[in-house]
Amino acid sequence: MSAQTDLLRDSVASKQALATLVEKVLDEARSQGVSAAEADVSVGQGLSVTVRLGEVETVEHNRDKNLGLTVFFGHKSASASTSDFSAAAIRDTVRAACSIAKYTAEDECAGLADLKQLAKDPPDLDLHHPWNLSAEVATAMARECEDAARGVDRRIKNSEGATVSSYDGLEVYGNTNGFLGAIPASRQSLSCSVIAQDDAGMQRDYWYSVARDASDLQTPEQVGTIAGHRALRRLGARQPGTRETPVVYEAPVASTLLSHFVGAVRGSSLYRQASFLLDHVGKQVFSDWVRIVEQPHLPKAMGSTPFDNEGVATREHDLVTGGTLKRYVLDSYSARKLGLQTTGNAGGVHNLTIEPGERDLPALLKYMETGLLITELIGFGVNIVTGDYSRGATGFWIEKGEIQYPVEEITVAGNLKSIFTDIQAVGNDVDTRGNIRSGSILVASMTVAGN
Repeated sequence: MSAQTDLLRDSVASKQALATLVEKVLDEARSQGVSAAEADVSVGQGLSVTVRLGEVETVEHNRDKNLGLTVFFGHKSASASTSDFSAAAIRDTVRAACSIAKYTAEDECAGLADLKQLAKDPPDLDLHHPWNLSAEVATAMARECEDAARGVDRRIKNSEGATVSSYDGLEVYGNTNGFLGAIPASRQSLSCSVIAQDDAGMQRDYWYSVARDASDLQTPEQVGTIAGHRALRRLGARQPGTRETPVVYEAPVASTLLSHFVGAVRGSSLYRQASFLLDHVGKQVFSDWVRIVEQPHLPKAMGSTPFDNEGVATREHDLVTGGTLKRYVLDSYSARKLGLQTTGNAGGVHNLTIEPGERDLPALLKYMETGLLITELIGFGVNIVTGDYSRGATGFWIEKGEIQYPVEEITVAGNLKSIFTDIQAVGNDVDTRGNIRSGSILVASMTVAGN
């Protein structure tokens, strides 16, 4: 048994061992004359099994560990990392960072997060649910999932496989301002991708389930059945003509609209003056009923965390209220560049949620009456500087609120500014599988380019 496995076996002992390691790293940095330093140590292990056409294709066991260090000499800084936790490696890593720092330029905005903003008594968010998963059990689950998908219809002719994965990790962050915190976390997942075929050709689709706790996953049969039906319904896809039309983004892809919004209000885009939402705090950027809130303390949620990557306390607060932008998304560095305060977003947003409406997806389609339902996006034709938006898509043409036929080889285009203000409704079918949570989103009008 490896030392890393021992670390993860006992949660209390693991936290103490890594906390002691972080303190040693910081002590070594102090001994080499730094004015400030921060260190992050993580260990993890996982299992992933993929079955394709009933046969085991891959079985992967992974174990990883990493130590990252950033040192400051006044406003000069440098970073170094290692996967070796020995005393000699720690000394060498600190020495390397200190040596690099001597050659870096002064940056008045460089430095640790302010002491008053660091998390005190971080809450336990129930993020750690180890899964004692064997390769044999994972194989049986993956096979059951794929069998369910292939059994949906005889037209499911091929498979890209079903995968069961489990990961268990622990991260400890500390700095010379006196902060030391640990986040143990797990991630369990089950996915399946299959190919349907008829005389018109082949179509692929997939489904997946992810959770902190394996007991919260959809069953293998559920995941496989959904994947099979999603592939099947795409058969006979057509390419519609070019037009202006309402568009519904299905929940799993609707979150991409919010991710583009986050990119435009992120500090690094703003201080570089590379955002179409520059200087928009206090201005309306969405329809006036839209609320977007960050909820970092939801128990067991995939985006939850008690503190960000700098040890800054996270808290629930609105990003958008009544369609108006209330704040930016900042870490300490970008905040200083902009003359503002960090928002606790070093490392990204945490369970960013657009407040859902009352309609489910079928009701949203009836409300739209005629238009396009997007179920998959292709490529990345998004310009955060101008807001110009153009992406390949597949989905379904809707008339009288009902699916008429699948569509493919189309492009949806517009400008994010108008897309955001043209949002007419958000569904209650919220996809909670990621860091950004959204129901299906109805946009009043976009350009759909086909034949």
